[in-house]
Amino acid sequence: MKLLTGLLLTATAAQAHYTFPRLVVNGKAEGQDWSVTRMTKNAQSKQGVENPTSADIRCYTSQTAANVMTVPAGSTIHYISTQQINHPGPTQYYLAKVPSGSSAKTFDGSGAVWFKISTTMPTMDSNKQMVWPAQNTYETSNATIPANTPNGEYLLRVEQIALHMASRPNQAQFYIACSQIQITGGGSGNPGPLVSLPGAYSSNDPGILVDIWSMQPDSYKPPGPAVWSG
Repeated sequence: MKLLTGLLLTATAAQAHYTFPRLVVNGKAEGQDWSVTRMTKNAQSKQGVENPTSADIRCYTSQTAANVMTVPAGSTIHYISTQQINHPGPTQYYLAKVPSGSSAKTFDGSGAVWFKISTTMPTMDSNKQMVWPAQNTYETSNATIPANTPNGEYLLRVEQIALHMASRPNQAQFYIACSQIQITGGGSGNPGPLVSLPGAYSSNDPGILVDIWSMQPDSYKPPGPAVWSG
């Protein structure tokens, strides 16, 4: 029965893909699509990244945005989605500090510079299926910029990993966006562990190659490093 349910949900959800063109900070969205958030390669197709070791896993973009948004440390953030986020799977947020002498408008995010600040875990719904926070809404789940994050310019990265077909290699789908921000009012924290993207994930990580239709919520392990909360 679980297999049949999984197949039916896969067929239903296969048409629904999405992008995250607007960052929202403390309830206020960037002024227009892709003005602070870098336009992703799938802006038209909406198709996610399927190879977690490809260069696209970083920001899925080949261009930068025109502006940098000021984000106070401690702010609540999320992204507006172009379509309903109906694929089951976690939402994770990362930050990468822009090196001294560079700019968020040009920094490509290469190297071991990324640290995770948030992830989400599933629960079981009334149909005995795993669901994640903000699933079936038009916004990603909320996260908080840690209050002790050092001031400076950063790339902020969100990913929602769609796991409805993830029992086969390279069939998890990563929906990604990166925004150019300046964190103010922060602290003297030492964020980490720092990872590279690509580099932090492999195709057979247990949170990427996984059959969510035959497991319990507390056994799911999100991919990537531990969360730094400041």
